[in-house]
Amino acid sequence: MPPFPWEPGINVTATVMKMNPSMNSSRTRSPLARVLRVGLLCTAVFSLMGAGDPASRFTELGHQLMCICGCHQILLECNHVGCPDSDGMRNELMAGLTRGDSDSLVEQAFVQKYGPTVLAAPPTTGFVNRTAWIVPFVALLLGFVAVAAVVRAWRSRPAPAIADDC
Repeated sequence: MPPFPWEPGINVTATVMKMNPSMNSSRTRSPLARVLRVGLLCTAVFSLMGAGDPASRFTELGHQLMCICGCHQILLECNHVGCPDSDGMRNELMAGLTRGDSDSLVEQAFVQKYGPTVLAAPPTTGFVNRTAWIVPFVALLLGFVAVAAVVRAWRSRPAPAIADDC
């Protein structure tokens, strides 16, 4: 006589699935697995949206490069009148993208022609470049520590004595 599922020590789910193998489908899997699959699908869809679109690549790369005219603005946002360099740089960027060059190849071509100052953000390789990324965060942290120390010192001061007028 088969054991009844409600008896102590019996795994109900395993017993029911053995009795009815058709229930061992994807419908009985955990909701967490289903949520993870949907999340993975959404991530893949959103990450690949516009991946091959030349206009989005132009905009993305144009915002990673600086105009070299001295205005200290992003290449696509250089808006001063009569800029001698931004139009030529935009044309070079578009030419590189229409040739089918990769993003890194276009950036490398700009760095070779104009120097590393053409990059809007320093690369993350080399000691000096890593320092350029780390120092602002360290300075911010040290500023927070200094403010906390000053506040702590102010709080630990004794209260001023009240003078008697008599």
